[in-house]
Amino acid sequence: MKPVLLILIVVTLSACGTVQKAQYSAMEKVGIHKRDILVDRIEETSDTQQEVKQRFQSAYEQLASLVEVDDQGLEKKYQKMARAVSASEDSARELDDRIASVDEVAKDLFAEWRQELNQYQSKSLRRTSEQNLKTTENRYAAIYRKMQIAQQRVDPVLKILQDNTLFLKHNLNARAVSSLSNEVLVIEGKVASLINQMQASIDESRNFIQTMQN
Repeated sequence: MKPVLLILIVVTLSACGTVQKAQYSAMEKVGIHKRDILVDRIEETSDTQQEVKQRFQSAYEQLASLVEVDDQGLEKKYQKMARAVSASEDSARELDDRIASVDEVAKDLFAEWRQELNQYQSKSLRRTSEQNLKTTENRYAAIYRKMQIAQQRVDPVLKILQDNTLFLKHNLNARAVSSLSNEVLVIEGKVASLINQMQASIDESRNFIQTMQN
């Protein structure tokens, strides 16, 4: 990597870090701490996961309905399916951003918590806080892993939907559509698996939020 490019990257990352610290500082002044921010971002991620579930289910249903339509109704059905797949793409990108945002604030929270352990005068209180930190980190690791597992199911399903959308764009006739019957069955299974993983992640996140709010 060229030295100039490396310097630019370092400066950019430093600037991002400075902006993030400024945002934390501003929010803490009004009583909103990293713990609260983490809970909010996890809730937002769960909402996006719910949206992903619905949009991928809709895209699958639109594709499945195409198989049952004659030539005259294909164009209208195809357009609905293409819009549903496009909406799924948007949700998938948003989910990636949400999960990255959650992990960013979680790392900042745990780093701050760990640093503040040195400020305790009481050994007993420090031990308790340190144990709480470890417990929270472990719980967070569990929900983050669930998010990742669910996230990893998204791209393969999205690619299949995109492939079928592209195929139908240039082969929109009853014979071509009927040839996708087996493909629809495969997608049905993959979408069902994706939805189950998303729901498992949402449930795990809700449990984590409850422990953070108690």
